Amino acid sequence: MSLPRPSRVMVWTPEQTGTFLDHAADHPLYPLLHLMAFRGLRRGEACGLVWPNLDLAGASLTVRENCVKITYREIEDGDPKSDAGDDTIPLDSGTVTVLKAHHRRQDESRAEWGQAWQESGKVFTREDGSALHPDHVTDAFARLAYGAGLPPIRLHDLRHGAATLMLAGGADMKLVQAMLRHSSFAITADTYTSVLPEVAREAAEAAAALVPRKIPTLEARPSVLPASSQGEEE
Repeated sequence: MSLPRPSRVMVWTPEQTGTFLDHAADHPLYPLLHLMAFRGLRRGEACGLVWPNLDLAGASLTVRENCVKITYREIEDGDPKSDAGDDTIPLDSGTVTVLKAHHRRQDESRAEWGQAWQESGKVFTREDGSALHPDHVTDAFARLAYGAGLPPIRLHDLRHGAATLMLAGGADMKLVQAMLRHSSFAITADTYTSVLPEVAREAAEAAAALVPRKIPTLEARPSVLPASSQGEEE
């Protein structure tokens, strides 16, 4: 029996995202998938990312190239998809740690391959240093998601998931627009309207949890106003 897709905006819950990342932790493409899951890069932006555009000391990256599939065998780098593409994206500390470890492993691979290493300059590459084919990333993602027993979503939906995580974490829509580099606020708002009620409920629960209680909520007795005072403050 096939698993249902989770919602209109196809995103995993935070728990499902964690399950996926745990399952994928030992895969060679884990750093790329981690970056997409938390920072919302498009597939082509992740495949096209070069080391000069990644500032690990400053915990940021800049999207300046987009790896585009021309034919199955032919790929090339082009401009970012949107007019707002050439922007700096801040990185969380966990993502910086993952990318630093990835950088060390790539240096080790370069030394092991020697003259056979293909210096593409890309952050994410094949085992010999050559550029990734975008379809290879999509196929690997689908296999990993299936192996983790998760509802099927597209690789691109990791981008939606990153935005939803930001909203659930308290970011406003304008900040999400900046992270995703949408050319207009309307695009961001229209895309994520359907997830806002769930995010609002989570925010309400988080706000309520801040209030310390000696009596558990379920044990608190409802009060009954005297008949003369009912309706005074409606």
